[in-house]
Amino acid sequence: MISFDNTKIAFKGKSNKDLNRAYWLFKIVSKPTFVKFGKWATQFALKLRLPIDGLIKKTIFRQFCGGISISDSRHTSIDLAKNNVKTILDYSIEGKVLEEDFDKTVQEIICTIMEAAGNSNIPFAVFKVTGICRFELLEKANNGIEGLSDKDKIDYNKLIERIDSICAASFQNNVPLFIDAEETWIQETIDLIAYEMSVKYNQERAIVYNTIQMYRHDRLDFMKVQIEKATKENWKLGLKIVRGAYMEKERERAAKLNYPSPIQPDKKSTDKDFNAALELAINNIDVCSICCGTHNEESSLLLTNLLKQQNIQPNNDQVYFAQLLGMSDHISFN
Repeated sequence: MISFDNTKIAFKGKSNKDLNRAYWLFKIVSKPTFVKFGKWATQFALKLRLPIDGLIKKTIFRQFCGGISISDSRHTSIDLAKNNVKTILDYSIEGKVLEEDFDKTVQEIICTIMEAAGNSNIPFAVFKVTGICRFELLEKANNGIEGLSDKDKIDYNKLIERIDSICAASFQNNVPLFIDAEETWIQETIDLIAYEMSVKYNQERAIVYNTIQMYRHDRLDFMKVQIEKATKENWKLGLKIVRGAYMEKERERAAKLNYPSPIQPDKKSTDKDFNAALELAINNIDVCSICCGTHNEESSLLLTNLLKQQNIQPNNDQVYFAQLLGMSDHISFN
């Protein structure tokens, strides 16, 4: 039986210094007032070009980031692999507006795919669509690409070419690829592209994974429709299932523009749909491959029990668990 209380397993790779740093970091970030002040103070210090890089690298960066480059992150993935914990190299960039920046980001994403190729310690690659395209274009396309201007259609076609080149690299190197979820007012564009890439590259196995945020009240139904499509059209569905990341922003925008909030009414509803999504996936394992991205102990235990009930082996590559680095070691390592 898995126990998330087993700290010997969870922290055996950590020194006392590492544990003390983590302890005080989590104590500090649990205080909303301090977090709000810290965010302001950091931005202020950066504007004044104060020498705070060293402080950040020794604290927040050391705890939650694997490195500043692929090569710099390699030692982290090797250390994690000693405890059978795998790595996803995430090139965390978004919000750029220049074409050369988008092309550079595409190349860096493909480099992470090449790093993962043949490396069992790195089973996935990942990217955000907003890292390779203007946000405004995605927002316009959310209402239908037929309504785009001629200039926007050219840029949209460039986006498709970029994403296709990333997916092709994943397919050719047999490295599954996560497409991150983003705000609702651009997500339909992302869902459409993820569907098109899935039909193209997921004929034999799930290479392209779309991400669904279960704090949205419509995502369980969306998942059911995707399973029906994959079954009917004979391709494999890859999904990263998460609770979500844009709740405050979503609710504020809905209130400001006077439309129904896309967010669940409460956490209990989110938890219910998240766990239902896990059950739905396991019950359709013939067509579904999933990554369960969660720091929730209950959901993690539920999935382990679902695997047992369906006699699915723990090393089955259609089911993965994932946590952010340094965020829930007691779950990851156990």
